[in-house]
Amino acid sequence: MAQLSDDCFAFGGPMMSVDEAVAIIAARVKPVGETEAVALVDADGRILAGDIVAPLALPPFKNSAVDGYAVSGADLPASGERTFPVAGRVQAGASAQPAQPGQAVRIFTGAPMPDGTDTVFMQEDVRIDESGRVILPSGLKVGANVRPSGEDIPRGHVALAAARRLRPQDIAVAAAFGLTTLDVVRRLRVGVFSTGDELAAPGSARTEAQLFDSNRFMLMAMLRRLGCEVGDLGILRDERAELAAALKQVARRYDLILTTGGVSTGEEDHVRAGIEQAGSLVLWRMAIKPGRPVAMGIIDGTPLIGLPGNPVASFVTFVHVVRPTVLALSGAVPSPLLPMPVRAAFSYKKKSGRREYVRVSLRRATDGTLEANKFPREGAGLLSSLIETDGLVELGESVVRVEPGDAVGFLGYADLL
Repeated sequence: MAQLSDDCFAFGGPMMSVDEAVAIIAARVKPVGETEAVALVDADGRILAGDIVAPLALPPFKNSAVDGYAVSGADLPASGERTFPVAGRVQAGASAQPAQPGQAVRIFTGAPMPDGTDTVFMQEDVRIDESGRVILPSGLKVGANVRPSGEDIPRGHVALAAARRLRPQDIAVAAAFGLTTLDVVRRLRVGVFSTGDELAAPGSARTEAQLFDSNRFMLMAMLRRLGCEVGDLGILRDERAELAAALKQVARRYDLILTTGGVSTGEEDHVRAGIEQAGSLVLWRMAIKPGRPVAMGIIDGTPLIGLPGNPVASFVTFVHVVRPTVLALSGAVPSPLLPMPVRAAFSYKKKSGRREYVRVSLRRATDGTLEANKFPREGAGLLSSLIETDGLVELGESVVRVEPGDAVGFLGYADLL
């Protein structure tokens, strides 16, 4: 299990900035360390446990980059044209016979270069005479249209570094080396609770004063996209002792506990007191909107993050608190989110010193520029605002006003996990 010291998230004073929060996570969270071997086809999204050093060069042999005719650079015509007899034919996957000076070899893309050749003329640049000889023009440089061995990745090079979150293109590199399994960090085990008497589980009876629980299912889906093994721990009711006992009971089974709801300062917000009863907690008030009330604590060495109950606030704080925590616990290289510049098509005012995220849809303006259009309503409880928009505009702490035409940073939902 992931273990943290009791002062891991200790912080007091004014609200913490998003960057300060991420820095503390990166500096203090200890990776789980345990690894496992997985088949190449199952490695997408996993965290690589060790460096992959190229066991062979890519490409492993010198080959043609085009369909054409291979010749020796020493035979290239300095001016005019030169006629060559065609001494052979080599296609991809076949062995090539050596060529003699003054000979050309018919060659196809990916085929090994015959000994004695180092240059390839593209077939569309040559002519064939009546006797089958090839007529090559002047002007080609020695080595043209040839891929040397190791041009892509030399043998012995660290092709994929440890702590990398593997992508399909990384899997392709491993396959190109002939690998069939990869050593990766084991999946994090994350337990997810919802809290609140106002919630009913989908499929159960709901009173008139209750809502069906949606956050838990959103958060579990987001965790799975991050490669976690997720435990659905249901709904904790608004009873402090029961909540504390439940958290204490599951702490040693998981690397991270995630709750949603009950982390504000109201009389019926029991998560903070429940966690203090089960372990230790500092209310981590982040200077972020939506999502200021975020609790972080430790129960028997296991980190706990309590997210707000409003779904948009829960979504945003997951991205900026849970995501970096999961990456840090997995030992992954930090993966900062890089907003894409777009043009604002809305007006907006905000407080200085707080980072805010505005839900927007993208449209292409008549001049071809991408414009961000703000969702017409503000509420952090509006699930429709997450499904009817394309992403979030990030407004930094120093921004106090946005006007139409201003450049702003856009984070697409597809890029947040």
